[in-house]
Amino acid sequence: MRQYHSLAGQTALNAERIDFRTLHINIDVMKRLVVALLVVMMAFTPMDAYAKRREEARREVLSRGRGYYKDVFMDGGIALTSRTFLPAVRFMGLSLEYFISARGDSLAQENALRQSVVFCGSEEDSNGWLLYPDGSPRFRMIYVNGGSAIKHARSMGDTAAENIRKFVANGGSYLGTCAGAFIASKGGMDHKGDVHYGDKYWHLWPGFAHRTRLSKSHTAMQIERNSPLMRYFDFGGDYKIDSVRHNHGCYAYEVGGERVVAGTEPLTRFVFQNNDKVRIDGKIGSWAYKPSAESGRIVLCGSHPEADGQGERLEYMSAMMLYAMDGNAHPTVKGTLLRGEAREMNKRTEDNDPAYTRIGDRQYHHFAVDVPRKCKKLTITLDGYQGENKFDLTLCAKRGELAFHDNTLIKSVSRGCKKQLVIEMPRAGRWYVSVFCETTVATSVGKFGTYYRSNRRVLNGVPYKIAVEYSNY
Repeated sequence: MRQYHSLAGQTALNAERIDFRTLHINIDVMKRLVVALLVVMMAFTPMDAYAKRREEARREVLSRGRGYYKDVFMDGGIALTSRTFLPAVRFMGLSLEYFISARGDSLAQENALRQSVVFCGSEEDSNGWLLYPDGSPRFRMIYVNGGSAIKHARSMGDTAAENIRKFVANGGSYLGTCAGAFIASKGGMDHKGDVHYGDKYWHLWPGFAHRTRLSKSHTAMQIERNSPLMRYFDFGGDYKIDSVRHNHGCYAYEVGGERVVAGTEPLTRFVFQNNDKVRIDGKIGSWAYKPSAESGRIVLCGSHPEADGQGERLEYMSAMMLYAMDGNAHPTVKGTLLRGEAREMNKRTEDNDPAYTRIGDRQYHHFAVDVPRKCKKLTITLDGYQGENKFDLTLCAKRGELAFHDNTLIKSVSRGCKKQLVIEMPRAGRWYVSVFCETTVATSVGKFGTYYRSNRRVLNGVPYKIAVEYSNY
């Protein structure tokens, strides 16, 4: 009996040991499960949702390049930094063209001539590279480098200034850093409060840029809590960008803490230890302004984030570019096509009649067509002009929204100008018809930046005729 009790006690002890080991194993399993659960929960945290929203916001802006020849034109002309590369452009996969002034006093005349061809125009291109024949922006955005705003403005002259103003007024966006910010303003203001009106400045933003008196240095930037730049990047979550280069730059002038120009959006403010000479802490270091729904957006920055190829400074430059391009005006309709009336799009830039002006390279022209009920067949015909029909135009149609190559199956993309679309039993309502110019210039790079090597005739536009017919039988 005693032996039995001893065996039972040993069995009970072993059972306790087994239970303890099992419990120990279960705790390890539970720990692993908790860690796995936390990982899964982190995948669905608001921070991850915000990151996805930022990625979607970037992608959405970048996808809206239809109807422009290219994304960005960079001005590195006379008295500006002759930059040939923008890290933010490569980072976001954008297309870029640029003009730079060549070094050397012997090239001064050639620099001026080349700059005039690009910004003012020539016999082959009446209104310059920035504009289509009808005055619409040919690029989504122009970026203007640092340097000397006064010297560059004087070298550009009145015609170039007017073309840049037209570029923005008609929907193209603008980004300028340092001198590029000064030249876009009405003028500068010094530390004494004296205003220096920039009579040759471009007056895109109707305010004054205050000189900082800070050179060859760096500052931090505090991002405004409601800054639209936060739509695209989180900047480490602390609303701060460290070590942004600054050299004789500017800030947006304020009076008594109130913005001097209604509609100006502060994007970032300087973080700096003020001294007797430089007092910029809390001043607006970058800002945005959109004059109207029809215009593009102007983004100005008093510092130099443009050369940084990594980290938050790269994101800063990229975010300003994205916000500028997010402000491009929406495409407009040239007019309504009427049954049996051919619309002739043959006017030149000099005629100042954009509703009937020729089409430029990689440009869309949009038209509306009102299709009646019980329509059996809708026919859309496109044709060129004799002697000017060695270009490639395509024709698209879509009901209810503007037609582009990538949103409709109703299109004709064969070579040449002559096209016809026949739509059987079209639904009644408003249709949109688009003409697109496939022909574009061939480019190369030389001492002045981008060159147009061939197909330059397209720069003054391609004339065409378009007509619609519909029948109820």
